[in-house]
Amino acid sequence: MASQTMAAESPKLMNEKQGIFSQPLAVWAVFCASVFTFMGMGLVNPILRELSHQLHATPSEVSLLFTSYNAVMAVAMLITASVSSRLGIKLTLLAGMIIIAAVSFCGGFADNIWTLVGLRAGWGLGNALFVATALTAFVTLSNGGAAKAIILYEAAAGIGMSVGPLLGGTLGSIAWPIPFFTVSGLMVIICIVLSTTMPKPAVSVAKRTKPKASLLDPFRALKQHRSLLVLGIVAALYNIGFFTIMAYSPFVMGLNPQQMGFVFLGWGVLLAITSVFMAPLLQKKFGTIKAMCVMLALFVVDLAVMGVYATTPAVVITAVILAGGILGNINTIITTAVMNAAPVERSTASAAYSFLRFLGAAISPYMAGKLAEHFNSHVPFLVGAGFVLLSVLFIWSNYKHIRHIDYIDTSH
Repeated sequence: MASQTMAAESPKLMNEKQGIFSQPLAVWAVFCASVFTFMGMGLVNPILRELSHQLHATPSEVSLLFTSYNAVMAVAMLITASVSSRLGIKLTLLAGMIIIAAVSFCGGFADNIWTLVGLRAGWGLGNALFVATALTAFVTLSNGGAAKAIILYEAAAGIGMSVGPLLGGTLGSIAWPIPFFTVSGLMVIICIVLSTTMPKPAVSVAKRTKPKASLLDPFRALKQHRSLLVLGIVAALYNIGFFTIMAYSPFVMGLNPQQMGFVFLGWGVLLAITSVFMAPLLQKKFGTIKAMCVMLALFVVDLAVMGVYATTPAVVITAVILAGGILGNINTIITTAVMNAAPVERSTASAAYSFLRFLGAAISPYMAGKLAEHFNSHVPFLVGAGFVLLSVLFIWSNYKHIRHIDYIDTSH
């Protein structure tokens, strides 16, 4: 009996001993695909001013490149669970990547800001299909439980969001369309790699054993599970601050595209490191909710510093880079909390949460540009800090709905 028990437990023990980096080939294929996909989110950061000049657009008009992207992502997140339950994880990932490859290639030929804004909306659709499904793929295929899968997902996001601006800044300093063509080519390559390395059987089994998701499932989840709704609203408020940095800080740093790329490289490297190594330690030491609030409070301070010293480029640059370390912790902590907040399918939880999260991300860029145009460069950062502070207050006013998260074992 004892030997049978040991034999039954040995796969679990082996997975725990293997650690986070001992993963199947399929997981690393999704990891690489995620890196390339997340590159697109920050690709345009370093060339925002260049696009403003070349396409004769105001800062608020250029910021619509983020707004259209995030708005479509928010709405499209609602269909990701339904689509992936019908196509399967693999085909949904490939569909998202093909859309990104197509619209980024067309983006290189855009001759006005409105064409580019429309194409970025299409990019948001492709990204939504990929991002929500990738998180499910990590959790489904990886060894070591949901917590380690989420860390890998956030690490891929951090690497992609750091490499994207560097690629955009370096190639954009030559000509702004080049980064768009480059991303298109990279997506085609990784599409081929993913199609050959990610197994289909795991998807087909899931399709046979699980009912197809409904388009209404994310709304039902938000209505039935207050914890998921609370965390989604927190993410929406927090992302207003996040995308104030992404969309507006390039206009006050006074750097050329390549220099801007290196600033966001530093930002992304800190984001990746803290999401993998620091966030789990904070969760273990302080608990998920307290760690989340502490990091959000630090982000408030960071944005407030940018607001006060918005006309001092050195301070803004330093604060942007340091923000990466804070954001890496917040992303991992909130994503882990969402995956354990409610007893619903992970794809449904991800779709519901991401819908609210990217609504905040859609509002922020255009709002930041307009605030600067109507007032001054200090106001966007201060308003962003206010929204992030509101997220902390919202957590504590709804603590009873999310306190159970600190008592969930995330290792399975």
